[in-house]
Amino acid sequence: MHNKIFETHAHYDDKQFTEDQDLLLKSLPENEIEYVINVGANLESTKSSIELADKYAFIYAAAGVHPSDVAELNADTFEWLKKQTENKKVVAIGEIGLDYYWDKDEQVQSLQRFWFSKQMELAKEKNLPVIIHSRDAAKDTQQMVKDYQKDNIHGVIHCYSYSLEMAYEFIKMGYYLGIGGVVTFKNAKKLKEIVAKIPLEHLLLETDCPYMAPEPNRGKRNSSLYLPYIIDTIATIKNISKDEVIDVTRENAKKLFLKF
Repeated sequence: MHNKIFETHAHYDDKQFTEDQDLLLKSLPENEIEYVINVGANLESTKSSIELADKYAFIYAAAGVHPSDVAELNADTFEWLKKQTENKKVVAIGEIGLDYYWDKDEQVQSLQRFWFSKQMELAKEKNLPVIIHSRDAAKDTQQMVKDYQKDNIHGVIHCYSYSLEMAYEFIKMGYYLGIGGVVTFKNAKKLKEIVAKIPLEHLLLETDCPYMAPEPNRGKRNSSLYLPYIIDTIATIKNISKDEVIDVTRENAKKLFLKF
């Protein structure tokens, strides 16, 4: 059985990869990584994600501005962002969303909501899925996703960290849950329960590398080469084969991002 993995959330343009970026990326296909989505978090990383996607056949890009960076958005920069979506390797708007963990200021949160909404509209206009970052902002994120449900926008809640009840709500609205290294942590009881209860058809594999390395590499630089630890954990929790985890999550990702 020749099983290929779809990595749905990486940041290979991060400075932690400066030294060995090309070497590492070239090693991914021979380690069964079939596709990678390199995700923009601000204007600069959107640009470098697209450059990576243009350079490597198996890499795709997401264009978007993370909630903590929305201060760099204005009419002009948003116009530039919009233009980036014309590149055929751009397969999603992301990562976008809300982060109230770092930003407690109501004015800042309000600005985050404004640009989250604008980027959801961009996804609707370009018929692209969204990659949503949401931290300590469950209620507002859910409301925003609900508000755009009629526009038939789909996507993934990256690094899912909320309740099981909310997980059911998101999948009902056509969203996937991104499962990464956290699921391997000993204290990740809530996430393990979610992985046990939510059907595999609604889960995607991701690393968020260079961050969030799974056990036994916790605290080290993460990469897609560590995805097997996440796959093993999901297979164990669900009592299914690793092949099934790889195959189903790959099909989910292809359907969402590559439309086949």
